[in-house]
Amino acid sequence: QVQLVESGGGLVQAGGSLSVSCAASGSIFSHNPMAWYRQAPGKQRELVATITSGGNTNYADSVKGRFTISRDNAKNMVYLQMNNLKPEDTAVYYCNKFPYFAGDYWGRGTQVTVSS
Repeated sequence: QVQLVESGGGLVQAGGSLSVSCAASGSIFSHNPMAWYRQAPGKQRELVATITSGGNTNYADSVKGRFTISRDNAKNMVYLQMNNLKPEDTAVYYCNKFPYFAGDYWGRGTQVTVSS
């Protein structure tokens, strides 16, 4: 069964922190690089951070130094720790494999709202 379930979003003031989590089915998670993406209202989905099965990470310039992606291969979980949040980080956050392809399954995402 294909499954991606994001959780942990919420409302936070600028400068605050949030951690979001993603539970992925083995068919998506297994040996695949994983990523967090986000989509703000009226904007296209953008890549936030990636992590390989071995733990190598990359970040979008806009979040570098503030966000940390991690994964637990034993639990098929991906995490995103977000610090020093800014209003422009407001978006629905999704996890998925990296890269993704047209027609790939997406979860419902988790809303992160940062107030100024």
